[in-house]
Amino acid sequence: MTADARSAAREATAAGPVLPRAFWWLWTATLVNRLGGFVVVFLSLYVTLDRGGSASFAGLVTTLYGVGGAVGAVVGGLLADRLGRRATLVGAQLLSAVGTGALAFAQGRTALAVTACLVGLAGNASRPVVQAVVADMVGAKARVRAFSLLYWAVNIGVAVSAALAGVLAQRGYTLLFLGEAAVTVVCALTVFLAVPETRPGPVRRGDDADPGTKAGAELSNRRRFVAFVAVTFLVGLLMQEVSTALPLTMTRAGLSARDYGLVISLNGLLVVALQLPAGRILARFGPAGPLAVGTLLLGGGLGMTALAASLGTYAVTVVVWTVGEILLAPTAMAAVADLVPGHAHGRYQGMYSFAWSAAACVAPVVSGYALDAVGPTALWGASAALGALAAAGYFLVLRGRRDD
Repeated sequence: MTADARSAAREATAAGPVLPRAFWWLWTATLVNRLGGFVVVFLSLYVTLDRGGSASFAGLVTTLYGVGGAVGAVVGGLLADRLGRRATLVGAQLLSAVGTGALAFAQGRTALAVTACLVGLAGNASRPVVQAVVADMVGAKARVRAFSLLYWAVNIGVAVSAALAGVLAQRGYTLLFLGEAAVTVVCALTVFLAVPETRPGPVRRGDDADPGTKAGAELSNRRRFVAFVAVTFLVGLLMQEVSTALPLTMTRAGLSARDYGLVISLNGLLVVALQLPAGRILARFGPAGPLAVGTLLLGGGLGMTALAASLGTYAVTVVVWTVGEILLAPTAMAAVADLVPGHAHGRYQGMYSFAWSAAACVAPVVSGYALDAVGPTALWGASAALGALAAAGYFLVLRGRRDD
């Protein structure tokens, strides 16, 4: 970590309420887990180059990995509320390690497809559990900052793992997948030894029709949450265009895959540089404003792609929508935690994660069809409109809410 990054980290963690020791163990486990997250980066190449599969079969395997992830988000959240956070998180990580190791030795098309689906399920099952643990152990005033730190760790891990995976893949995919399995086991042991069970007991039910009771407030917030997830699905569609429609648009404009990689690297660099100071600022506000502004910037930045004509202008669009992403990601996770009762953090964070996974399954098909049917200009213009619609949706659902 550079001196600037250490300084930013100290500044972020010193401001506001002190985060508990268990949070930092969970943060460390998350960072290590993402540093070793190799499978999703090289899954399609593994199927085609190492196992001799066709491009269509690689697409099927990747899709099944995503479907497993969508199911895993819901299952992981439900089990976290029923069996406990720590048991579910440790179990999901151990199952992920077993599945990842098995993927390295899977023989035949069916075994590859089924194992990839299992790895996606187990890997994504842990994500809502981590978010639920953070929501349980961190008070409302510190949640945006805590989720900003978590999102920062995720982005560092993803950036480093992509580069490290390329080096390890040259020595064989078996080493790559076994390495991820080993790292995941280490993370499971860290959680088991250092992160306590945080699941609170269920609230006592009162009169659901009375909004003045805890149960009545829960019912009101549940309705807000359903609307919140619907809006999040729209935002997920926009974010997925970065990896589906954007590279296709740039290559159609005569730019290379290397150009796309160079431009998109700005996203990770900006998140690592700005997420911590942004988290301290965002903690001062309620969720409605940051989410609305962030979504407008996301949609507007993507919409600007319709006007981009050079590598530099594409870079400008990435900067704009990345700032929107920085505002959106931690604020949205904290908003979910604030909307729901403590005993239900797992299932609600699971449904929030499911919205993103569902968008990841739908967006590639929709974006590809739109590019062929109406062209990139119309697609990116529609993205700007969708961003404005989602921004209005977030604002209407969450207006008036502030941290307690």
